[in-house]
Amino acid sequence: MKTIPTLLAGLLLGVGLASTDTAASKDPAAPIHFGAIGWESGAFTTEILRLIAEHGYGYATDTLPGSTVSMEVALARNDLQVIAEEWAGRSPAWVKAEQAGQVFALGDTVKNAEEGWWVPTYVIKGDPARGLKPLAPELRSVDDLKRYPQVFRDPESPDRGRFLNSPSGWTSETVNSQKLKAYGLDGLYNNFRSGSGAALDAEIASSIRRGQPVLFYYWSPSPLIGRYDLMRLAEPAYDAKAWATLMDARNPNPQGSQSLPAKLSIGVSKAFREGYPDLVAVFENVDLPIDRLNKALAQMNETRQPPREAAKAFLRANPDVWKPWLPAEHAAKVEAGL
Repeated sequence: MKTIPTLLAGLLLGVGLASTDTAASKDPAAPIHFGAIGWESGAFTTEILRLIAEHGYGYATDTLPGSTVSMEVALARNDLQVIAEEWAGRSPAWVKAEQAGQVFALGDTVKNAEEGWWVPTYVIKGDPARGLKPLAPELRSVDDLKRYPQVFRDPESPDRGRFLNSPSGWTSETVNSQKLKAYGLDGLYNNFRSGSGAALDAEIASSIRRGQPVLFYYWSPSPLIGRYDLMRLAEPAYDAKAWATLMDARNPNPQGSQSLPAKLSIGVSKAFREGYPDLVAVFENVDLPIDRLNKALAQMNETRQPPREAAKAFLRANPDVWKPWLPAEHAAKVEAGL
């Protein structure tokens, strides 16, 4: 997904921050700088970790905004110390810094994270409660889409279907555009690029509220996946060589493949890893069950709850999830702080 990396906008507001390997300090008055991630799951996880660091260990923290790539560069320089949701291995900036020993990916924070092409389940199975009949009863895979362009008819071009892609500029937009070619769908479906992540969400949600068929790219964990009954379409098994052709917008002969298997980790700087062994031990244990996470994100989104308040509510409601991550005495401090 990240392949969602350019979801964020703006420049890192880290001008003037220390950028040496020795900059991390255990002085509680010197805050640990977290990246201010703009997508919901990243913002939520950031606040989970900040609450643990603040209440459980007494460290001050803050957040600094930036695009995904600029935050990864800042992490390598130790202008940032923590990126709470790093889709490890997706970004050339990350790979380069990791190979140089400047950044480290801690843990496997969300098992079964995924991205792909989705449709509402009612398109395949119908929904008697809403009076919806199945429109594509045999739709299971991307190859089956060749039979159903009229089901997903583009209102602006009724002779073709519409595929809702990521906004231009996202890494996933390039991959999806290449996938349309690889699967032989580019002549049957219009490649519709939303203007923003919010616009993509709005169009999907509007179609589902009206019981209309919609074909779209998306990822999990996310509020949308937690809110609606969706089915992900099957793709060819992941193949590294095929994936390389999908990542290259100039490749004239892309090959079909599932996206690179997702591994979500906590990205930290070298100085943080060396200077905060107590928090490193906690971060390596972080494990957020994806079903509970998606539900929490959906609740946060629907109620417009700030990520920090949503994180507090999650910690209060799910002590069985997070208490095993840290020693009992520190878990008790976190609980008291809530």
